[in-house]
Amino acid sequence: MSGPAPTAAPDHGAASAPRTVIEIEGVTKVYDLGETRINALAGIDLVIRRGDYLAVMGPSGSGKSTLMNLLGCLDTPSAGKYLFCGEDVAAMDDDDLARIRNQEIGFIFQSFNLLPRATSLRNVELPLVYAGFSPDERAERAFAALESVGLADRADHRPNELSGGQRQRVAIARALVNNPSIILADEPTGNLDSRTSEEIMGLFDELHDRGNTVILVTHEPDIAAHARRLIRLRDGLVEFDGDHRDAAPSA
Repeated sequence: MSGPAPTAAPDHGAASAPRTVIEIEGVTKVYDLGETRINALAGIDLVIRRGDYLAVMGPSGSGKSTLMNLLGCLDTPSAGKYLFCGEDVAAMDDDDLARIRNQEIGFIFQSFNLLPRATSLRNVELPLVYAGFSPDERAERAFAALESVGLADRADHRPNELSGGQRQRVAIARALVNNPSIILADEPTGNLDSRTSEEIMGLFDELHDRGNTVILVTHEPDIAAHARRLIRLRDGLVEFDGDHRDAAPSA
């Protein structure tokens, strides 16, 4: 099979002015648990542009998981505005949100979330099934995605026949197959040893170099150091936003 590897971010216009992909203004998230009220996010302002490579860090309870769910349109804010590619997420219906999750955001999880009885190729094809591609086009695009992460020779292998690093590469190929606007990775090396983690982070570096917008949620400083920008949360607020080399060590 042949075809261009789906690893480059979509071309949305002139490269001279990076396009804003995500804009968040005054976003809060409150959870009511009986008599307990938890302010998970207490007023977040954030702009993410096409081609950004950023890491989100923070201690337990800082709000980073909540922020990841909001960025991925898996949850909605209690207040504030969230614009995705210029569109107000609050005005979207369930079909619009499902389309964004399927076509605009490539999700990568710590636990891989692969179908255990499906081959690598079938796992990568899954987003294309929901997007309505024909079987032949699904197979071609999925194979190209596997080829782009160095796993063309494992297309017919099931997850239990792959190493942890190879399973994460399959998950990355699945995230890339629809040419998403952003790649959103939640603790992508959390289940991997140090050597394999570095290999996977090298792949993220390559994806960014090819033009992809990459957001990592991590608690590991050495993983966050691969990103060009660090967002550090504390108590539901942005404590730091800038070059990770300028950030003071977290307490």
